[in-house]
Amino acid sequence: MTNGMPLIVDLDGTLTPSDTLLESVIKLVKQSPFNLLRLPIWLLSGKSRFKNSIAQHTEFSAEYLPYNELLLAYLRDEKAKGRRIVLATAAHRSIAESVSMHLGLFDLVLATDANLNLKGQAKLQAIEDAVGKSFVYAGDSLADLPIWKAAKAAILVGVTKKISKLIQLDTPIEQDFPKARAGFAVWARALRLHQWLKNLLLFVPLLTAFSFLDIEKFGTMILAFLAFSLVASATYIVNDLWDLENDRAHPRKRLRPFANARLPISHGLAVAASALALAFILALALPSGFSLMLVLYLALTSVYSWVLKEYVLLDVLMLSILYTLRILAGSVAIGVAPSSWLMAFSVFIFLSLALVKRCAELVSHEKNGMPASRGRDYRVTDLVVLWPLGAGAALSSVVVFGLFISALDTQLRYASPQILWLVAIGLIYWLARLWIKTSRSEMHDDPLIYAIKDRGSRIVILLMIVVTLVAKFWTWPFNG
Repeated sequence: MTNGMPLIVDLDGTLTPSDTLLESVIKLVKQSPFNLLRLPIWLLSGKSRFKNSIAQHTEFSAEYLPYNELLLAYLRDEKAKGRRIVLATAAHRSIAESVSMHLGLFDLVLATDANLNLKGQAKLQAIEDAVGKSFVYAGDSLADLPIWKAAKAAILVGVTKKISKLIQLDTPIEQDFPKARAGFAVWARALRLHQWLKNLLLFVPLLTAFSFLDIEKFGTMILAFLAFSLVASATYIVNDLWDLENDRAHPRKRLRPFANARLPISHGLAVAASALALAFILALALPSGFSLMLVLYLALTSVYSWVLKEYVLLDVLMLSILYTLRILAGSVAIGVAPSSWLMAFSVFIFLSLALVKRCAELVSHEKNGMPASRGRDYRVTDLVVLWPLGAGAALSSVVVFGLFISALDTQLRYASPQILWLVAIGLIYWLARLWIKTSRSEMHDDPLIYAIKDRGSRIVILLMIVVTLVAKFWTWPFNG
């Protein structure tokens, strides 16, 4: 019987599905991107000193770390029966002790320090020195195989069938906690495939130039859309990794695939790099200016993620610019110069939509009793300012559209430009509807995605497009 033997538990990949070392590296780089230059230097001094140096320059909180709840429940039951529970990990001691203090479960902590990287044979030796040779080990990876072979029984956590068979040759299995493998749906969420709908903004110049029947330009826009979407997905992944701790404290964002560790951080970095490479390969088939637009978008999103997202108002201004940049990128792709009217209209309407996004978050926080946004300089009390600011930006976009209708160029280009006033009325209704939905706490995290999914919004947008086409090609019989 092994039930009375000490139970030794690994941390990374076992007790938590995440990788605490990679999380610490992200925190370090988040403090300053220049810390990336320090990492190779620290690594040259050995893994133990590498981990120690990172630990000395970061603070790790175990409060929001995702845990394997089934394993945790089993450990608590065994602890209640009087069994000795030991945390043995290759993570740095500061991380292990933070986890131990948070869970209040372990009798002893064995971990990496400045002189010893506690992995493989080194971990086995430390375990045998601490509890003797009669123990049960809970682990998750091939690196744990020497310890399992030396143990009296094994607890398997998310191991592959191949590793499981290797363990069973030498060691009986006390418990097996299989891990649900991440499928396409999980990766679709991580890549934000639904957010690709926002990149349909690239097609706006094609529509405003009434060139949607030009097959060559339409094909060019398809390539541009794919390239831009891949870059956007890469930035979403990096942004999620950048914001792990804040997302875990958020009532909805904590369910994101990287926040809840359904996807490994290392896989996310690899996929993001691959998406970027593929995007720029596709961009080679487009005008050279489009590649520059991708670089500009990547640079601005990086500045937003690293700096501006934490500053009140600067973040929403940057979001409005990023939305407008999509339209500008579409113009570059097909060689159509964007009008000043379109740019001004875009800035105002997307500023309003960005404020919808922030207000929706604050309304959610208010509903959940949270006074402020974590990781952002917004408080629930700011709503009294943000409501009128957002509505004002929305109405400003309508005013710009009204001036566009009266402009001489519009009068010359449209057969019946006065019909466009119906579009202005549709804009007022649609934007006001978004703000009402926000006040009722019915708004999605992203208003553009909400608009695409919302039946009422789809009908209004479709009617506005139809009216615009009528104004362009149909001559009003009472033009005089």
